[in-house]
Amino acid sequence: FLSGTSAQTDGDPYSLHRTSRNQQTPHKHRVARNAVGGGVAIGTLPDNMTRVVEDSQRYYRWQSFGPRDRRTEDLWVDLSTLQQGQVRIHNILSNTHRQAARVALSFDFPFYGHYMRQITIATGGFIFTGEITHRMLTATQYIAPLMANFDPSFSKNSTVRYMDNGNLFVVQWDKVRLQDREAEGPFTFQAALYSNGTIVFNYRVVPLPVEKINSTEHPVKVGLSDAFIALLPSSQLSDTKRRTIYEYHRVEIDTTKIVTRSAFEFTPLPTCLQHTSCDLCLTSNWTTGCGWCNTLQRCSDGIDRHRQEWLDYNCPEEAKGTCEDYNQGGPDGSMGSFNHSSPGPTPSSGVHEDQQTTEVLQTGPPNHTGITENTAIIAGVVAALVLLVGLTLLAVYYINTHPTVAPPFYLMQRRTNNYWPSMKFRNQGCHSSYAEVELGGHEKEGFIEAEQCC
Repeated sequence: FLSGTSAQTDGDPYSLHRTSRNQQTPHKHRVARNAVGGGVAIGTLPDNMTRVVEDSQRYYRWQSFGPRDRRTEDLWVDLSTLQQGQVRIHNILSNTHRQAARVALSFDFPFYGHYMRQITIATGGFIFTGEITHRMLTATQYIAPLMANFDPSFSKNSTVRYMDNGNLFVVQWDKVRLQDREAEGPFTFQAALYSNGTIVFNYRVVPLPVEKINSTEHPVKVGLSDAFIALLPSSQLSDTKRRTIYEYHRVEIDTTKIVTRSAFEFTPLPTCLQHTSCDLCLTSNWTTGCGWCNTLQRCSDGIDRHRQEWLDYNCPEEAKGTCEDYNQGGPDGSMGSFNHSSPGPTPSSGVHEDQQTTEVLQTGPPNHTGITENTAIIAGVVAALVLLVGLTLLAVYYINTHPTVAPPFYLMQRRTNNYWPSMKFRNQGCHSSYAEVELGGHEKEGFIEAEQCC
């Protein structure tokens, strides 16, 4: 089913809805939860979104295969037959519960038309695909073969392993058990990401029907989801903006078809983002609803991860034009359109005036007064650098001679060589959430999703 609601809270078992889009709708947004401290909120899409019952398969086309289908066995990637160096067992994820860790890809993986080089693998049977990490990882922007409350730390035989051969990335949750239901048996399943955008969910062992998995402590989801982040004015401070995540599409599959030796294959469909010219953008028969923004040199329907930039540069208005409008002026006409029609971060008129003044000074006769002013400026800069170096040396000397006072001790505690930090799942209050942590156990600063209990 498709509906106009967006990502619900992680503790909500009835959040299996997906959004449909209407290009003509005004962009009025309702914020579900406010974020504080420069955080990220989960919001809803416009009120008058079109509601349909039939799946439109706008971004992906998928098929399911049962135990008797040969395609199921063909899609399974047997990691046990590969060389030992090709398959990596993630030691942290294999020995912990409710954690996630970032992993770099060796190829550009297209997801909803966006190319990614980094993903986040979670012990809970899913992959987070967002660029910004926050506590609501299970809400949206995921690839979930079977999102549930798995606990790899229960048994030494439970592992989270992955492989990357340059064209294929596979994550396998091997012999993992549900927390507090370990007696039900181990699950073994995998998600395969191909360089052409194809995604495969394959289930080797499923001892329990998915409908019987409890979603109270952890959401239970199967499918794909993506969202964009928009900047909205904060209600508290007029000069600040709040980052809000809007889920614009979700793919859900029939969980009753998930049994032992079953599989799902998702084939990506063409998107507006793949068109690199105005002619292809507006005339292609493979896509609909696309518009060309000459300022950004981008084709889009306005609903993707670049939406905020699309709005900042006034692309909705620019996309109403035709390719002839941009071709008439040539390169100069394009630059003129960039300067005059774009409300985004374009050079201001004051900058142009300064540049013109500089040209006049350079073409005129030498000015001894200007030389004196330049000498004074250079002397001031040199004096500032000398002062900065002196303060730095003084600070280093103080830290070395007073290592036990609070500031040096804090700096020593914060030093870390952990380039890929992990994320830990926390169950606080009424919502379960993931939070990024360092190896030392300190919660990282950054994007925090404010949780409000109803």
